Amino acid sequence: MTLHSLGLYMCCITLQETLDSETAYRTQVGSRRRAKATPSMVLSKVWKLSRRPVGLPSIRDFTLVEEQVPPCQAGDVIVQAECLSVDPYMRNKAKILPLGSTMDGGQVARVIESKNAEWPVGSFMVTQAGWRCTTHLSLEKLQTTDFWQKSLQLPDMRGLPMSLGLGTLGMPGNSALFGLTEILRPVAGETVLVSGAAGAVGSVVVQIAKIKGCKVIGFAGADDKVDWLREIGADHAFNYKKVKVGEALRQAAPEKINCYFDNVGGSFTASVMPHMAFGGRVAVCGAISGYNKQEEEEEGAMTGCFKDSDVLWNCLRIRGFMFFEFADRWMEGLEQLRDWVLEGKIKYKEHVVNGFEKMPDTFIGVLKGEYRGKAIITP
Repeated sequence: MTLHSLGLYMCCITLQETLDSETAYRTQVGSRRRAKATPSMVLSKVWKLSRRPVGLPSIRDFTLVEEQVPPCQAGDVIVQAECLSVDPYMRNKAKILPLGSTMDGGQVARVIESKNAEWPVGSFMVTQAGWRCTTHLSLEKLQTTDFWQKSLQLPDMRGLPMSLGLGTLGMPGNSALFGLTEILRPVAGETVLVSGAAGAVGSVVVQIAKIKGCKVIGFAGADDKVDWLREIGADHAFNYKKVKVGEALRQAAPEKINCYFDNVGGSFTASVMPHMAFGGRVAVCGAISGYNKQEEEEEGAMTGCFKDSDVLWNCLRIRGFMFFEFADRWMEGLEQLRDWVLEGKIKYKEHVVNGFEKMPDTFIGVLKGEYRGKAIITP
């Protein structure tokens, strides 16, 4: 081999090595770019029901875990909680949910990934996703006909806080509105009694009853709550822990009670029944007094709060109801409530707790009656 041929040979080897290096570099860069383009695994904090509560729930009944969120497929969305709700009904849910399940509950959530034209990224919904920060909602779940599990649009909030979608402009508000106006149907001049009157539902009932021209009596379990009831227009407000219910009603309603919106049940409601007017109406919205009962009642046990003779001789109409009975009028109700808020006819209070890790403590506080208005958690 001549020197000239050897030089050409070495030049070709060097050129090939350079090409091989460039190819390897481009392959590495391409791999890195592809890796960056691949969606990363999304994790969500989730509160699980780990133990069946006995009596008042304990923090030990719940476990905080992290779960991987499934990828977003055609028709699906992934949402992130903006604010979450804790409500008394969840105590009953804790009796029946399978252990290891996500605690049930509603939240206002923002769409962060979407393959569904009806829910673009950045839109908001009220959804029953439970106690979790990030949630995958499949097309099937988004199209469910089960109103309890259905993801709903917020009304046009017109500058009001989105958290009201869990309270006054949500399920509690519509429960108050339709429970009062469709179940009790009060007319101006009648007397309306509200138990649990300072809560998310009760406080709205008090104010709508005043809008309808009724005399309103409210009971709550703390002096500051009684002050709140007077502030929102109750004609008479009592701390049931400091008065005898019967004596208070004889004083406040000598003409008897036409409509009773019941949020508590139990001995309180039993004390109310003798003070119902002839043809009186009772709407049973909740029974918080019994949610923490440990013993199961036997079938046929005589433990009810409605005395037969009171119901019979006063021709009382007693009706339990659930919010989803009014699904076909849901947005109508929310828009009416919103307008009343904007007009200053309905006031609201929220107890906002910062920190997803405080969900169980806040839930227990709700059951203990520690808060005025709606309890909200921001993650």
